[in-house]
Amino acid sequence: MSDFVDRVTVHVKGGDGGNGSAGIRREKYKPLAGPNGGNGGDGGSVVFVADPNANSLLDYRFMPHRAAGDGTMGLGDVKDGSKGADLVLPVPPGTVIFEAKGPVGKPKRPGEQLADLRHAGDRYVAAAGGAGGLGNAALANKTRRAPGFALLGEPGEERDVILELKSIADVALVGFPSAGKSSLIAAMSAAKPKIANYPFTTLVPNLGVVMAGDRRYTIADVPGLIPGASQGKGLGLEFLRHIERTEIIAHVIDCATLEPGRDPISDYHALEHELAEYADKLELPLGAIPIPERPRIIVLNKIDVPEAKELADFVRPEFEKMGLRVFEISTASHAGLKELNFALADLVAAMREEVAGREQAQEAERVVINPLEQTGRRRRAAAGTVPDFAVTRRENANGDIWFEVTGTKPERWVTQTNFDNDEAVGYLADRLARLGVEDELRRQGARPGDEIRIGRGDRAVEFDWDPTIAAGAELLDGSQLGARGKDLRLQPDEPGGRRRTNAERRRQYHEMMDAKAAVRAAMAAEREAGHWSDPSVDDDRHDEQSLFGRGESLDDSDSAIDDAIDEG
Repeated sequence: MSDFVDRVTVHVKGGDGGNGSAGIRREKYKPLAGPNGGNGGDGGSVVFVADPNANSLLDYRFMPHRAAGDGTMGLGDVKDGSKGADLVLPVPPGTVIFEAKGPVGKPKRPGEQLADLRHAGDRYVAAAGGAGGLGNAALANKTRRAPGFALLGEPGEERDVILELKSIADVALVGFPSAGKSSLIAAMSAAKPKIANYPFTTLVPNLGVVMAGDRRYTIADVPGLIPGASQGKGLGLEFLRHIERTEIIAHVIDCATLEPGRDPISDYHALEHELAEYADKLELPLGAIPIPERPRIIVLNKIDVPEAKELADFVRPEFEKMGLRVFEISTASHAGLKELNFALADLVAAMREEVAGREQAQEAERVVINPLEQTGRRRRAAAGTVPDFAVTRRENANGDIWFEVTGTKPERWVTQTNFDNDEAVGYLADRLARLGVEDELRRQGARPGDEIRIGRGDRAVEFDWDPTIAAGAELLDGSQLGARGKDLRLQPDEPGGRRRTNAERRRQYHEMMDAKAAVRAAMAAEREAGHWSDPSVDDDRHDEQSLFGRGESLDDSDSAIDDAIDEG
């Protein structure tokens, strides 16, 4: 089984943001210290990075699920939570990232191209981490001085992506199966591909590094190409994908084949036809040379066979009339390999300069708009540039009607809300009302009690619409209500709403000490009377339910102790 993997589906998930803290500062002599809950930390992101040391996508086949670290919760004393660690995943240069399309549990197919990591160091954030929730210290304002809630952290982005490796080699060896491509790369480099005398021995690309004096270049031995490959026949697109990034195409032609209907000229035209068909389907990256414009060379192989040498000498003038350079070689005897090696090195050096010039020219023509630098928490979209939400009336086959609210802000606010806290739910209602959601619901014909859904899929939240005054949706006496939530310590009519004076403290202290002295005197009188030691002594002669009680009425002498306790 080969260890070269050039296409995998990976499930990536950014870290969840940490929850905000709803802490209250408690300090001696400062009963009105106020909220001090810190913000939650942002979740980490999943980042793919082109790394020259990576040469395959094999690791992602065995470990297709990757997740970044979560942010931690905010703490009291306005301490923000720590940020989750980013997960940096190395991939070989030439890896293209696609959005994965397809039903759950079924094989995915490539969708929209998300990134093209052509050069070492190129990065792409595949799954962004969620933002941490705000603590109550950040939510406090002049009307909500002591919020009793905090916002929850946002969940990290989660999705499937397809990684597809398109080999970045200087020279691509193309040819029919068993033309000798694997033998050629084994003879010219240190690569050791599998070699056998049957078609489609090479099922995956083989890369080899070739030295020509002090110059170095890479050569790719890719699976065999047959007529109809551009339509998916044989290995089809599995082969063609690996020549998109090569700069030089070398036709390796078998001059010793005994198959009927095949000769070097017809083989060349058949291969060129498939390349032309595939070239029309490509979207080339910046600076890439179109396949029809890339230089070709003809490599006539197996000239160690006498009949093959004779055929090579016969067809060579025909190729030269087409303007093609021809090299006669033998991978068995190594004849002609030195001349081929240095000729390829010269072509590679020239093509590298041309590609670099094209990249610089096209880069200068592009208009690049860089976003504003993001400092601190993530900047939000400017208000009014795009609609913040949309309300749609839905109805199913059973006649059930509901209203669906979608949009970045409402969906994000719902995920940040702790629905176990009434004040947090009221804060959400205030935000939705200020955004205009309730006005739009009225315009769409919604009535109190109708079902409202905010968001889509598993994260949608359903509730019955209740446009109450507490939600801030209506006006009272012509003025908008203030924000929900209050600090009872700031209300003068509530217990603990104001600090006691020193005179009040002294009076309450003396009253407490007098009550304690009266209780101690009553307990001493009971002890002297034997109430606690002699069971025959009636503890309470006036209690009809007691063991010895007779329910007698009180007189002045019998109520002495009770009076003492009452005075205490």
